[in-house]
Amino acid sequence: MDMRTPLAKVRGLGSAKSGTEHFWRVRTTAVVLVPLILFYIVFLISHAGAPYEVVVASLANPFVCVITALTIVATIVHMQLGMEEIIQDYIHSEGLKVALLLLNAFFSLFIGGLCLFAALKIAFAG
Repeated sequence: MDMRTPLAKVRGLGSAKSGTEHFWRVRTTAVVLVPLILFYIVFLISHAGAPYEVVVASLANPFVCVITALTIVATIVHMQLGMEEIIQDYIHSEGLKVALLLLNAFFSLFIGGLCLFAALKIAFAG
């Protein structure tokens, strides 16, 4: 016996309304992060023991700066989605859930902004 309303049947939405979209966003950001993180592993290994000025000059390279910005954005989005999933699954009080989801969004935006600022400061100062 199907308990969904006729409108829900037509829209094809489950009880959470966006579970599949959330699932794919988390998986997509994870897949995007694989080559970006591999780039940074190679970058760190190749610059291990290098002088500060050399590392800053390498980070100021436009290609590396763009990769850095993409890595920051993908990581922050992935982090926010992961925390959102944890909050929705394990916090049962609706008021607390809403407050934590808002805090998660603001925290992610703040940290992402700081990281992008640092990357751009290195890029334009170097």
